[in-house]
Amino acid sequence: MQRRPLLKLAALWPLGAAAAGKSPPLPLVYPRHQAIDDPQQGYVTALLQQALARSGQAYALRRSALRMVQTRAMQEIATASGSVDVVWTMTSRARETQLLPVRIPIDRGLIGWRVALIHARQPQLLRDVRSIAALARLSAGQMRDWPDSAILQANGLRLDTSSTYEGLFQQLAAGRIDYFPRSVIEAQSELASHAQLPLALDTHLVISYPAALYFFVGRHRPELARHIETGLEKMLADGSFAQLFQRHFGRLAQGLKLPHRYVLELANPDLPEETPLARKALWYRPKHY
Repeated sequence: MQRRPLLKLAALWPLGAAAAGKSPPLPLVYPRHQAIDDPQQGYVTALLQQALARSGQAYALRRSALRMVQTRAMQEIATASGSVDVVWTMTSRARETQLLPVRIPIDRGLIGWRVALIHARQPQLLRDVRSIAALARLSAGQMRDWPDSAILQANGLRLDTSSTYEGLFQQLAAGRIDYFPRSVIEAQSELASHAQLPLALDTHLVISYPAALYFFVGRHRPELARHIETGLEKMLADGSFAQLFQRHFGRLAQGLKLPHRYVLELANPDLPEETPLARKALWYRPKHY
């Protein structure tokens, strides 16, 4: 009698799942960022994981093997290479043309609230800045592929760009740029993770412009966008979105003393018209503003 080959353990899962009426989880890959210690990643991956759990479709979330700048990750998604499936990044007109956005700002707009990392020997650098013209006398550092670069330049600010994220901290420490504007989500964690460099956090100024951090997927994956959106809407409805946000970022305004800073407002001409600014519950605004 011919013996049937033994089935491998991996092959048994679909049989058991099928018997239980379940389909296997779909793989979902997000990019490994250039940042050695990405301050957003813990919050964003927890948010994505919880949203997927409420989506109606099982997904297995994992990080890509290779580190990628934003442009590379978006290209991989747009070309359906299979190496990355979802990315979180600041929206722009070009990005919403290239990829499919889930228009729920996962940062509640905090990506557009910017405080500056400066050289430790110049703690008063931004103390008297009260206008765009005054700030334009100084040089800001940014990554070439960040939408913030276009926003700062559109407002007439001086900019020096870098092709690497870590390079910006080195440029600031070496005095080749005057300040490095970072979102209030990132600034304190980034300063702590670069403690070996002579850097400090400015205490005088906050730069503000309307912006949103979205999950983006390939335009060929509308079902994935729908699943993520469904999960996020359920989290908004049951309060778990707000709870997660509060747990990670609730002490930001107090720690950064935002109500005591001068607010320099910039325009964002690259913000798409479809941005849901009218849904006030989606956006964070520090007290006293």
